[in-house]
Amino acid sequence: MTPTSPASLHIVCPHCDAVNRLPPARLREQPTCGKCGKDLFTGAPVDLSSARFLKHIERTDIPVLVDFWAPWCGPCRTMMPFYAQAAQTLEPAFRVVKVNTEASQDIATRLAIRSIPTLALFQNGMEVARQPGAVDANTIVSWARSKAQRLA
Repeated sequence: MTPTSPASLHIVCPHCDAVNRLPPARLREQPTCGKCGKDLFTGAPVDLSSARFLKHIERTDIPVLVDFWAPWCGPCRTMMPFYAQAAQTLEPAFRVVKVNTEASQDIATRLAIRSIPTLALFQNGMEVARQPGAVDANTIVSWARSKAQRLA
């Protein structure tokens, strides 16, 4: 552990939404939730509703990458497999989630999501970057990594 790295990270469970404390060195050791016992990282985007969204972006200490999408959106459906592929590459350094803007219109309105698909990157509960439009997996990974700020 370097002098500037945190002693532990808070990671919200993608299954039960419990907040877990985890030493940074354990991120790559397939950690499990202390409450439900399931994997904290699944290598797939976590589908979040409005009720779960805020907890995940506010309580997770690693960057949270969000895909705002809708089922009727052709470009969104085209990008889905690329986003899933990017999740396999980005986890566990990132939490990768998706929000259906039709089912969670309040979040889309609150964040002024004007087009879909839109990628947004959150750190420490704050949006730090946004990218509209469908892109491939390599672009998603490169964009997320370039926009993520190092944990202080």
